[in-house]
Amino acid sequence: MPRTRHSTIMIVLSALLGLLLVLTAEARVGDSSQLQFCTETKECLLFDPICQIDDVEVRNYSSVKWASTSDSSMLMEFAAMKMFRRLFDYIGGSNDQEVVIDMTSPVLMTMPEKSWWQTAVFTMSFLLPDMYQESPPTPTKGGVNILETPHMRVYVLTYSGWMTTYSINNAFDKLSKKLDAVGARYKTDTRYAAGYNSPMTMNDRHNEVMLVVEGEPVCPN
Repeated sequence: MPRTRHSTIMIVLSALLGLLLVLTAEARVGDSSQLQFCTETKECLLFDPICQIDDVEVRNYSSVKWASTSDSSMLMEFAAMKMFRRLFDYIGGSNDQEVVIDMTSPVLMTMPEKSWWQTAVFTMSFLLPDMYQESPPTPTKGGVNILETPHMRVYVLTYSGWMTTYSINNAFDKLSKKLDAVGARYKTDTRYAAGYNSPMTMNDRHNEVMLVVEGEPVCPN
């Protein structure tokens, strides 16, 4: 087959795959039994696997809604305590429907890229259960809002232990080096860290860092 024809076919197939993922995208919040590592909540954020590059996963996520709050600090740990309390109040009934909302997984952190001594804005988000995805209860206390993340494809690296500033930045460093080594393009202004365990879980903790794919993802042939 001529090289130009082969290249054209590959471009068309890639475009069709991307279109299929967009057309099938919907709020994917569902039964936690569909994910082996999601064991502490009834519902979790689901995804479509695209491929794997060694220990880096490429996933497709649909657009979903979260309860979200932000705070500025030098360290993520300091901001996280205040943000968690706000969000826990919201799901505990501080909303216009006065309903108690079930906890889901993961808890998502938006991590700014910065030097340790700099102050920056961190964002924490609780995933809304499937029944509230279409019409989320409105927060009644300041500082909490409803955030909708877009449909996106991400590179994901999993690590265990605790979510700390050090462990998250270390995981991002490993992920970016792995992606750079294979020539993968990714957005540098959006970094997500996801945690699937409660603070009471001591062992077998599952955490992830995510970088958003830019262009087409790099996948093995």
